[in-house]
Amino acid sequence: MSVSVRIPTILRTYTGGESEVKAEGASLRAVVADLEASYAGISARILDDAGKIRRFVNVYVGDEDVRFADGLDTATPDGAQISIIPAVAGG
Repeated sequence: MSVSVRIPTILRTYTGGESEVKAEGASLRAVVADLEASYAGISARILDDAGKIRRFVNVYVGDEDVRFADGLDTATPDGAQISIIPAVAGG
């Protein structure tokens, strides 16, 4: 399954400045592993030490927030758009 992944500005240092990259995987977990294989170090910015999506990182497959789906086991259909969005806080 080939998917497109939107990369937030803060992670573009890992992708050579690319704002969108292609990745492979039938689940979000596989896509993150494929991203790590192509862009070493990027998964540590998405996942915590326990291998879960970091608290302040939101990931969408299409329009669906994976926290309300199957998390890292969320299916990533061929052609899906995945968005990685760091949470923003402020007052």
